[in-house]
Amino acid sequence: MTSLALTPGEVEETLSVKCNGLSFGGLLGETRRIASEIAAAHAPEVDAQARFPAETVAALRDAGVLSAAVPRAQGGAGCSLAELAQLCATLSQACGSSGMVLAMHFIQVGCVARHAQGSEFFRGYLRDLVAHQYLLASMTSEVGTYGDTRSSVCAVESGGGRFVLNKDATTGSYCAQADAILVTCRRDKDAAASDQVLVLVRREDCTLTQTTTWDTLGMRGTASPGFRLESSGAGQQIVPGSYADSSAQTMVPYSHILWSALWSGIAADAVAKAATFVRGQARQNPGTVPPTATRLAEVTMQLQNMKQNWQSAAQAFDVVGAGAVEREELSSMAWALRLNNLKISCSEAAPQIVHRALQIVGILGYKNDSPFSLGRQYRDCLSASLMIANDRIAAKNASMLLVFKDAP
Repeated sequence: MTSLALTPGEVEETLSVKCNGLSFGGLLGETRRIASEIAAAHAPEVDAQARFPAETVAALRDAGVLSAAVPRAQGGAGCSLAELAQLCATLSQACGSSGMVLAMHFIQVGCVARHAQGSEFFRGYLRDLVAHQYLLASMTSEVGTYGDTRSSVCAVESGGGRFVLNKDATTGSYCAQADAILVTCRRDKDAAASDQVLVLVRREDCTLTQTTTWDTLGMRGTASPGFRLESSGAGQQIVPGSYADSSAQTMVPYSHILWSALWSGIAADAVAKAATFVRGQARQNPGTVPPTATRLAEVTMQLQNMKQNWQSAAQAFDVVGAGAVEREELSSMAWALRLNNLKISCSEAAPQIVHRALQIVGILGYKNDSPFSLGRQYRDCLSASLMIANDRIAAKNASMLLVFKDAP
């Protein structure tokens, strides 16, 4: 007689299917389909016109991918950071801008899911996000802070159960297309620049006035001009706790790991084109190994090392960041150094890999109208070292290494 009892793994899988309609495997399959059928088809136009990848995001919304980071308790798929990173890497193989939008959205959802569970409002908002597949953006930059996201000029004003928040941001990635924006600001007008909180500003709560343009070398589809934000809403939309905690324990690790994953996806796309080119050369001369095959083997090894780097960090985070006590470790110097080194190494590896792929393909990779064109991939991954500038991160590492006794 066959037992009807479910194993713990089957129970978890059943719960995931009930909550989100798809397990991680299903979400990954949908993301692969969207990448190949939609994102890849629109990527050249998104890049050429520097426009938001609306078709791809609409498909992600229809497939339920936007709630992958929402815990199962609120109806989401409850994906781990390693799983979220794989989704971003998969999508960015077709369109780097689309992969970046998805990564940034997951970062914001992660901050809410991991730091606002004590709030009835935010638990309800996460359930609404699953139902409506809201897209979340962030606004951490500001005129006058010179790129330091852990410092704010603006302050939230609270009173009578309401808040007022105005901010002049230097960049606001896809803020005009988002359903809500998580905004950093000082806790109040008397707070220090580093005493920050996060405020969830919904589309209906604010007015956005564009102040700059977004005509960039790469990542053109992220639609990231400057904005002046004027907003007000219910006081319960202020995320509980300090931004210092959510930054160290969620925003920084999510950012560095998810970004590294999507950069590796862009690099993987370039290597895949190079591999197709080399195989074509081999077919033209059966029985011989093309000289470019050795270069392909070398760049494939470099890509594998890059992928293992972010996967290892993601898997370690999923263990360390699981409990409240363990989360404190994420604020340690050891973790800060590991994440900073991950970001620097992957952001430098991606353009090197794409460049080596370009050397393999040659002039066909240099031409924009070629099926082997690598121009967009090259330009997109050049942004990696500039997103939170590597020089700034290296300077922080240098300061920590002066006092960190366990450094190698």
